Amino acid sequence: MARYATGKKSWGYSDRSGFRYRLREMKTEWNGLKVGPDEYEAKHPQLQPNHPGPDPTALYQPRVDGRTEVTVENLLGLNPFTSTASSAVITVLEPSHGRSTSDTVRFRNVSSFDGFTKSILESASGYTITKIDDNRYSFSASSGTAITGGIQGGGGRITAGPVTLGT
Repeated sequence: MARYATGKKSWGYSDRSGFRYRLREMKTEWNGLKVGPDEYEAKHPQLQPNHPGPDPTALYQPRVDGRTEVTVENLLGLNPFTSTASSAVITVLEPSHGRSTSDTVRFRNVSSFDGFTKSILESASGYTITKIDDNRYSFSASSGTAITGGIQGGGGRITAGPVTLGT
């Protein structure tokens, strides 16, 4: 069996600088180098980051979101109204309106068109609508009938929203 030098007779050479140090004073670094005590460098913390662990998969005692979405006006496109000759029924084009039959809608910033005046179209009590599809619905004007029919009108800054919003 081999015998190794110990005590004051054992010397070693630094792997980094080549200087001679007492073997019992030399330290081994994280990368395997044997160096003198004045050359020793600990491993930088960023070289071995902590593992945060898995993300939680469920909430503890979750609650239903009790907040309600605020109702706002929708800006309609240019001339969204279409009329039918000698009829009080007006069809409104509002893409993806999300409304249902029997909802009440109030129009604002409307221009007169095809025999319907601004004051009739902007009724303060709004109009009960009938849903045609996801992009269109219709309502019956409170007074008057279309003169020409088949034309589009109403203006370019029309908004449609709930009656409860202020003017």
